[in-house]
Amino acid sequence: MASRVATAARQAAILTRLSSAKPSPQSANLIQRRGLAGAAGHGPPRVNVWEDPMSPSKWKEEHFVIVSLSGWGLLFFGGYKFFTRGKKDKEEKLAEASH
Repeated sequence: MASRVATAARQAAILTRLSSAKPSPQSANLIQRRGLAGAAGHGPPRVNVWEDPMSPSKWKEEHFVIVSLSGWGLLFFGGYKFFTRGKKDKEEKLAEASH
């Protein structure tokens, strides 16, 4: 029974502390603000790739990523095709010569 009384007293003390708590001027400084969440109006305006194709620094980020990945893919595929282009013909000629 004494523990029930102590628990009730503790809960009452917590409730009175919470209800009487007023924000201090110092705690107002700790509240986070999302001032740069949208980043609207910061830096130069971004343009589409097709509007200014010779200035990658002005492109929108998502357009830069797409163009960069496409370029790297084209480079790797072109290199693959360049270095493996003659192997198929040689294998066919060797097969014909052996018959």
